[in-house]
Amino acid sequence: MSSVAASPNRWLSLIAVMLAFLPVVLDMTILHVAVPTLTQSLNASGTEVLWIIDIYPLLMAGLLVPMGTLADRVGNRKVLIIGLVTFGLASAWAALAQSPAMLIAARVLLALGGSMIMPCVLGLIRKTFEDDDERAMALGLWGMVGAAGAAVGPLIGGALLEHFWWGSVFLINVPVMLVVAPACYVLLPRVEQTMTGKWAIGQALMLIVGMISVVYGIKAGFGDKQPLPVIVCTIVFGIVVLALFVRKQLRASEPMLDLSLLSHPAIVAGLIMAIVASGALAGVELTLAQELQYVLDKTPLQAGIFMIPIMAAAAVGGPVAGYLSNRFGLRLVATFSLLISAGALAFLAQSDFHDPGILVPCALAILGLTLSIGLTASSIAIMGSIDASKGAAAGSLEATGYELGTGLGITLFGVFMSSVFSHAIELPARLPQALGEQASRSIGNVYIVARDLQGERGEALIAAGKAAFSQTHAALLTTAATVIAALAVVVFFTLAGYRNRSTEPHG
Repeated sequence: MSSVAASPNRWLSLIAVMLAFLPVVLDMTILHVAVPTLTQSLNASGTEVLWIIDIYPLLMAGLLVPMGTLADRVGNRKVLIIGLVTFGLASAWAALAQSPAMLIAARVLLALGGSMIMPCVLGLIRKTFEDDDERAMALGLWGMVGAAGAAVGPLIGGALLEHFWWGSVFLINVPVMLVVAPACYVLLPRVEQTMTGKWAIGQALMLIVGMISVVYGIKAGFGDKQPLPVIVCTIVFGIVVLALFVRKQLRASEPMLDLSLLSHPAIVAGLIMAIVASGALAGVELTLAQELQYVLDKTPLQAGIFMIPIMAAAAVGGPVAGYLSNRFGLRLVATFSLLISAGALAFLAQSDFHDPGILVPCALAILGLTLSIGLTASSIAIMGSIDASKGAAAGSLEATGYELGTGLGITLFGVFMSSVFSHAIELPARLPQALGEQASRSIGNVYIVARDLQGERGEALIAAGKAAFSQTHAALLTTAATVIAALAVVVFFTLAGYRNRSTEPHG
């Protein structure tokens, strides 16, 4: 054991970096239950709401890897402390935002800070704990904090909104950062081994610009009803930039993302599982939070409590997946977890949330558990298909897949919801055309328009919105179930030779 590992401060350092990691994880789920409240407070359109939620994981997807390489070059401690300060300032800005545009800008800054924090936390744990057993324990505690943070995010968000305004879900990060940043400054080792080489920020910007252009084109087409030439040009531009990014990665001597790893079928299967499972989990949580508050009139806290089964079960999916994969093989575990989650989604699509009984919470728990098993199975597939020497590159690809899946999941769920909702809603008679067009865009817009109407007209519009959203929710869950069932079939065939390959040496 080295002197660093033997330092009596190492466990205090672990506590500090885990506290630094916790708000970043919470921010991925805490906002879901706050969507109805902030929509009404800021008069945000459906598209603006999607950007408020979506910009965070999309930017994280592009920034995680370059921020990790920056930390390798200048030191994890420096980048982590800068990230903590950035995250704290961005949280205060988000809490005090007076418009959707201000909140979106604050979320951009939050993503920048979070992308500095996440890779540094893992890097510091690896460097601080040189004893294998201690490092395994430290990584286990880190994983538990991450899973628990994501699990309790909606509950904490609901509890805060029960007593405070919507900005409290961001403001809670500020006192945490005021404690954690000085603790990391004092406790973390000031001398680190660093690497030399180029910093791939240009490649990261290409990835971000390409992704956001494509996502903007999709949202502009379905949400804002922009002219077709604008939509086509934006999407084509994004695809061209992404194609150039791929070409750059394949030709670079030190690529940001090692896309040559995609020559392994198991890695392709794992990456698809990561994107689809994380996207489904994020999309289902977001739509469920809106169903509970808009349609069932639950408070944010009641919505958070209702969602406990899906998040708590997701938190324990990792260890379960590891055990089952060792017992029955990755191919069967991955396939059946996806099939069972598809069945749970189909059941929830037909369920009456007004009278959930015991079956709906059980179905939510099964969904959270099986999607989490699918996510862990994707990690096992990716990491089990390559040499240990390429573990960091594979990990970068996987982390990008998770964030990209979350961002795309929210985008596609949101766009699908907007499209189905606008066709499903039956607007009350004698509603002015302009108000009708605004209300038909989203359930949030229904409540904004109804607030300006008087008496029975407003009540009739809300009733129509609730009926349309319930239809939309059912259609969304049914479609998601079909997609995941199809993915299970793809995974079953793609992983057909996985057991043989994983036992062979890789070159």
